Amino acid sequence: MMKVGLIGCGAIGTALARMIEAGEAGDVEVVWVYDLRRDCSQRLASGLSSRPKILNDAAEIYRDRSAELVVEAASQGAVRDYSLGIISSGKDLLILSVGALSDKNFLDELWAEARRLGRKIYIPSGAVIGIDGVKSLSLRKVQEVRLITRKPPSAFRGNEYLKKKKIKLTGLRAPKTIFTGPAREAVKAFPASVNVAATLSLAGVGFDRTMVTIIADPRIRRNIHEIRARGESGELIAKSINVPFPESPRTSYLAALSAARTLRNLGETVKVGT
Repeated sequence: MMKVGLIGCGAIGTALARMIEAGEAGDVEVVWVYDLRRDCSQRLASGLSSRPKILNDAAEIYRDRSAELVVEAASQGAVRDYSLGIISSGKDLLILSVGALSDKNFLDELWAEARRLGRKIYIPSGAVIGIDGVKSLSLRKVQEVRLITRKPPSAFRGNEYLKKKKIKLTGLRAPKTIFTGPAREAVKAFPASVNVAATLSLAGVGFDRTMVTIIADPRIRRNIHEIRARGESGELIAKSINVPFPESPRTSYLAALSAARTLRNLGETVKVGT
């Protein structure tokens, strides 16, 4: 049985922990949980029959020897704060808040440390489909990779980028493009909404060549992600229409399922897909 630690006990972390306990992630057990809000950790731990330990700080995460892999389900800040320490302490890492990896210096340092110690870093496909195709396409010359994301206006509530740009979505009656630009800028402007742009960038042509369009659409109730990629070996168009996560409308339900599926893949004898 693979033993994992979980950072982040909010909606996504809780859903993932429950899927693990139900056996949907394969032969996996959560042995400890950690959240900056201890009450969140306590609430999650008390609801699991495995009764995982509650860790108190980063030092405990690094000292721990019970977990062989740590799952980050918290925030981009958590990725920046804990990833290097986790890898340096001899554990593998699964990252959900992929947008943190748009920082090139941080990415290079993290990759180098993982290579030096022979550790693994796993990034689920998340809320999009077509990542396997983009990875294959990118082995040859690629002319274009674009992500078009549509979400209900409520998914962008409280966004600081929109406040600074004085873009108002209240009472919106027609679709409104609220961002167009490279993925590196998109993940900074919408850290809770477009981690998929970071995943796509890492799978394909990078953060500066991957272009992102974000649309607030009052006519829809689901999160829609469309990937368009064109290269020497052909053209790829992939579209996912996702149910928003009930407790976190900025996130697609498929993102949590993708994390569980990634954990399950690690223990399977036969690997299907790129």
